[in-house]
Amino acid sequence: MFRCILGSSLKYLASLPALRHTVMLQNRMSSSPAPLAAVCQVRVTPDKEANFSACKRLVEEAKERGACMVFLPEGFDYIGSSREETLSLSESLEGDTISRYSHLARRLEVWLSLGGFHERGHDWEAERRIYNSHVIINDKGDVTSVYRKSHLFDVELPEKGVSLKESRFTIPGPSLVSPVQTPIGKVGLGICYDLRFPELSLSLRRHGAEILTYPSAFTVATGAAHWEVLLRARAIETQCFVLAAAQVGQHHEKRSSYGHGLAVDPWGEVLGDCGGEKPGVVLVEVDLEKVRRTRRNMPVQQHRRETAFYHSLDQS
Repeated sequence: MFRCILGSSLKYLASLPALRHTVMLQNRMSSSPAPLAAVCQVRVTPDKEANFSACKRLVEEAKERGACMVFLPEGFDYIGSSREETLSLSESLEGDTISRYSHLARRLEVWLSLGGFHERGHDWEAERRIYNSHVIINDKGDVTSVYRKSHLFDVELPEKGVSLKESRFTIPGPSLVSPVQTPIGKVGLGICYDLRFPELSLSLRRHGAEILTYPSAFTVATGAAHWEVLLRARAIETQCFVLAAAQVGQHHEKRSSYGHGLAVDPWGEVLGDCGGEKPGVVLVEVDLEKVRRTRRNMPVQQHRRETAFYHSLDQS
């Protein structure tokens, strides 16, 4: 009896035009799942054709599993075994590599984050230097944003035989770029070593970022020590999702990467981990209500002092 009466009452209420619109809207909102993002992990070599085939398979798998945006790591195009090889394999944004990924995005109707493209500098013929560029392509195949890595990884450890000096052939990017509106939310762009600089993530947060992404090729030693803790710290301090595609394994005889492509939520919880052994992909729901709820419950941005306050020691 109760179920019958309640059902009749709801039918009557829903017949009212304004209320019917509200009910339909609420039902649609409650039944719509959060969009899926795919965080990929790859092991590239100097072989650009083999690298494209491997990345293409992961993008196709991600799309088949329902992802609307796919994140590939730094050096998705290749990792060279020498300065000379790295430079010789580089291209412009108008070259074959970006063209092929644009076609792939358009064919699959999926957004792509290409996390570290070896882009020839504007004065390439004279200087022979490149940018490390994070390229966003939409589901129509258009390049919608390009961020050029700001912080270059220069480490010399003679006692360990480690010499990685990105500045020898890479130009530091001139500026940050505004977060990009995508199907999963507003994405703020970084690359690998940028992860160590919280000023970058906080600036992106102030300009509306809901998701931060750090496509990377962390070394095994630094990855084991710092990778997860840094990603979780950036998520916690900005109250953003953090998506970090990664390189894994041996690229050539001189270089290996840590792996563990991660997805972290705004509370700092790890939602997905690609592991440290082989290529793969993890899919995560990007529920922006979790961002809003975290920021509402712990309103740290409201408690932040004016910029001058944080520079007050510089004046003393």
